[in-house]
Amino acid sequence: MTDAVATVLPIDRSRYEQQPHPQIQRLTMVQAITSALEIEMARDESVVVLGEDVGVDGGVFRATDGLLDRFGPQRVFDTPLAESGIVGFSLGLAQAGFRPVAEIQFMGFVYPAVNQLMAHVSRYRNRTRGKRCAPLVVRMPHGGGIRALEHHSESYEVMFAGTPGLKVVIPSTPRDAKGLLASAIRDDDPVIFLEPTRLYRASREQVPEGELLVPLGQARVVRAGTEITIIAYGGMVRIAEQAAEELAKESISAEVLDLRTIMPFDKEAILNSASKTGRIIVVHEAPRSFGVGAEIAALIQERAMLELLAPIQRVTGLDTVFPYAQLEEQYLPNPRRIVAAAKEALNF
Repeated sequence: MTDAVATVLPIDRSRYEQQPHPQIQRLTMVQAITSALEIEMARDESVVVLGEDVGVDGGVFRATDGLLDRFGPQRVFDTPLAESGIVGFSLGLAQAGFRPVAEIQFMGFVYPAVNQLMAHVSRYRNRTRGKRCAPLVVRMPHGGGIRALEHHSESYEVMFAGTPGLKVVIPSTPRDAKGLLASAIRDDDPVIFLEPTRLYRASREQVPEGELLVPLGQARVVRAGTEITIIAYGGMVRIAEQAAEELAKESISAEVLDLRTIMPFDKEAILNSASKTGRIIVVHEAPRSFGVGAEIAALIQERAMLELLAPIQRVTGLDTVFPYAQLEEQYLPNPRRIVAAAKEALNF
């Protein structure tokens, strides 16, 4: 296959060039998402928002609140309770020149739409030999931490990350949520945008009022360190930070790396940090087997094995269905488990 028909084009960094933003506001993650949607819809008339209850009610978490009043029912519209139809209709809109942003109420509800995403949305660039693309975004809450009902805390991001043609983004801060969502909307390939439910209103952060773009595929060093690297994304980044703070009390210097995007993920940042510290822990709340942690471990083993001082550790969810509320804390990674893994690596 030639570059012309690759399923995902290389990321064009020039599109992220922008002017400084003097106006700052303190936003929660859900407010930052609303801000990104509003700015991108005002900038580009081809951007439309659709999904269950996104219009009149403003979405289950109110991420689309106010958009119907501003942009009207032609650009913000409620759909039937049919996830396959939501994604299939979004693909049709994308082929008609729109940039749809579809909302799935929870990740556990997306399974009826998996056929559309894997069999059609992800393949459009390849199917047309590079002549057409599918510029659409599918947003959905992701992960646990809110003691929700069954199907409301799923973390099956590898299902999409392992599908050629899809990009997968998972922000961990309000600022990144705004900048990454704007970049996803402008991207010419389909993007699965996973929003950590536990972070929607967990904190506020200074976020530029105007246009903000954060490049897809670029990791962020949250905390610099020299002795061990903790790699995380989404809702686990703050957990990794808490573990690093506990390690610092024992004079152990831990670096925290936020992947931001797991497909494509920032191989250079991972390898640079692995070479610097020589010890790696990967943290994610998805099941352990065949997860992001395993892929990162394989990358480091292939390209930086001689830089390692200890085996790579994984602190993850369990190989089981996400449990009901009473067992949630036993399932999810926590700072204590990360600290224990760090000490095991340091004592190797």
